[in-house]
Amino acid sequence: MEFIFIFIFGIVIGSFMNVVIYRIPKEESIVFPASKCQSCQTPLKWYHNIPIFSWLALRGKCGFCSEPISKQYPIVEFITGMIFVAVFLKMGITIYAGVIAIVFTLLLALTMIDFKYMAIPDSLNLLALTLSIIQPDFLEAGHNALLAVAGFTLMRFYLSYLLKKEAMGEGDIMIAGTMGAILGFPLFFFALFLSALLALVPSMIAKDTDHAVPFVPFLALATFIVFVFDNEFLELGVWIMNG
Repeated sequence: MEFIFIFIFGIVIGSFMNVVIYRIPKEESIVFPASKCQSCQTPLKWYHNIPIFSWLALRGKCGFCSEPISKQYPIVEFITGMIFVAVFLKMGITIYAGVIAIVFTLLLALTMIDFKYMAIPDSLNLLALTLSIIQPDFLEAGHNALLAVAGFTLMRFYLSYLLKKEAMGEGDIMIAGTMGAILGFPLFFFALFLSALLALVPSMIAKDTDHAVPFVPFLALATFIVFVFDNEFLELGVWIMNG
């Protein structure tokens, strides 16, 4: 029963993340004014803002002008709810689990913004990095974050030199710090390798179409997968080392 409440809390956070995803890139306040229809600009009623259920009740259309409402809203809310459930199942019902769930929710917001704008807001990125270090052993988490940032920075210089162009952005480097703080080592390397695998096919397609591929979504997804299945990846590491 408690996980039903965790899911509900998660989708409420997801609803707020939709505001963040929409307004932060536009440099608008995430607090004021109240939410409104993006088509007719009519302020929404409170019952229009119930996560997932309002979208379903309205059949994906504005209650005033009947213009379609993006499917992004219920999808982000549902994914956030599932993130919260997965993290609490993994870690137990603790304050620290709540912090980590929020970090992954911020990574989801960064993923959506990177997909849409090919940009990574420093405000969200730094918040995710800062929260990721708030752990029982915050010194080790901070140390792991610094190691990951340093490693990504070196890789950026080498790749940029070899490719004769900017290989990755500063935002990706901050994401690496968050990955290092949450996962530690050697799990960080598994997540990095997995993110490269996940990005392989989209990158090949983009190469043929001259479209850039955002890397943050693959870093975030790989981090979440390795976090959830950390024991399995550690066993894989032992098997690789021992043959």
